[in-house]
Amino acid sequence: MLAAGLKDEAVVRRLGVSLRTVHRRVSELTDRLGARTRFQAGLLAARRGWWGRDGADER
Repeated sequence: MLAAGLKDEAVVRRLGVSLRTVHRRVSELTDRLGARTRFQAGLLAARRGWWGRDGADER
């Protein structure tokens, strides 16, 4: 979802979580990956195989 460029509100609707949860998770993910942007975090996570090719989450 990050690499696809979805806005936070779209992620909230898709996952059924709060906006605060999305902000916190994105921040944790970018920190963990050492990414500068959310788009970069999405790409780095995909390269690490953290989700399948079809975008289905999670390991």
